Amino acid sequence: MRRMKILSITGILLVLVAGGLTIVLAVPTTQVSDAGRHRGPDSCTPVIIAHRGASGYAPEHTLGSYALAITMGADYVEPDLVITKDGQLIARHDNELGLTTDVASHPEYLHRRKTQTIDGKEVTGWFTEDFTLEEIKSLRAIERIPDIRPGNARMDGTFEIPTFQEIINLVKGLQISLRKTIGLYPEIKHSSHFKNLGLPMEQLLVNTLHRNGYVDSDASVYIQSFEVNNLKELKKLTKLRLIQLYESDMTLQPADQVLERSGLTYGNMSTPEGLAEVARYAAAVGPDKTSIIPRDADNKLGEPTSFVANAHANGLKVHPYTYRAENVFLPKEYQSEDPSESARGNLAGEIQRYIDAGIDGLFSDQPDVVLRLRGPCL
Repeated sequence: MRRMKILSITGILLVLVAGGLTIVLAVPTTQVSDAGRHRGPDSCTPVIIAHRGASGYAPEHTLGSYALAITMGADYVEPDLVITKDGQLIARHDNELGLTTDVASHPEYLHRRKTQTIDGKEVTGWFTEDFTLEEIKSLRAIERIPDIRPGNARMDGTFEIPTFQEIINLVKGLQISLRKTIGLYPEIKHSSHFKNLGLPMEQLLVNTLHRNGYVDSDASVYIQSFEVNNLKELKKLTKLRLIQLYESDMTLQPADQVLERSGLTYGNMSTPEGLAEVARYAAAVGPDKTSIIPRDADNKLGEPTSFVANAHANGLKVHPYTYRAENVFLPKEYQSEDPSESARGNLAGEIQRYIDAGIDGLFSDQPDVVLRLRGPCL
């Protein structure tokens, strides 16, 4: 019965993906606009950002995961973007392919396994910059955390690795059928690393968005990065809204600032003065949720910090990450009675604490939980 349920879900996701792509391919891009929608993705608070799609229910960064998130009612879908050897934007959380694809089972690619330093960390595996898009398309997605999400792992091998354009096509197709605007929330991953390889992503991303009709600051798009200089560069390239991401460890520096030896840390950027500087180029900030409500020694939520108030004082929206339903990710008081790490607890209870602290939106692997808490945005 469990296997039949997984197969049914997989089939439904494949139908959603096919339907969304068929609709948009039948309608000229100029006809796919926000006109006539019932609402926009920023119409209600908190804004629901589907983290890597509905990644609590399907393998992350797949068209199936994004389609499911959209039908669940997410306001935005979040694709992390990396780049291929031939300059194509694809959706993966990292440029290392071993954790989320079946590349290790392809004998023709075994010789490409290597070790390199990325953003100051030594990483071993297979990397997108060594593969063409055609080669990437020979791979299939697998679940990143199969022990925590065994249901997702049963879909291993089902979905291709999508390009950014394919994600845009899916979004446009489903927003026609659902008659609502669905936002895009792309993140540029490892910007400095790719620039050093001669594969910069910023202009390519802007060109792709502009070509698809996402041009002005009121477009349903945020572009995010953990680095600083690329966001400042993007500020000159586009009117689209930008979001500065923060690491959970505020003593760390953005990768580009390490290379520059500037000394600038995420902690510096979280002070009132630092947030004022961020507001010069960004419309919002994306901190780790513990920067808003830290956890105590017992893994319980403490009292809210001043981060939200300081950000709002500088005109910045606050969209923290990441809200996940499994016990291993939850504060102790919201974990289920089942002690297993994969059991799902009271995610809505945790999220409510952050809503009460004044956040404007949030990234979640289970967007349906957030929607039930917030209610539909009509």
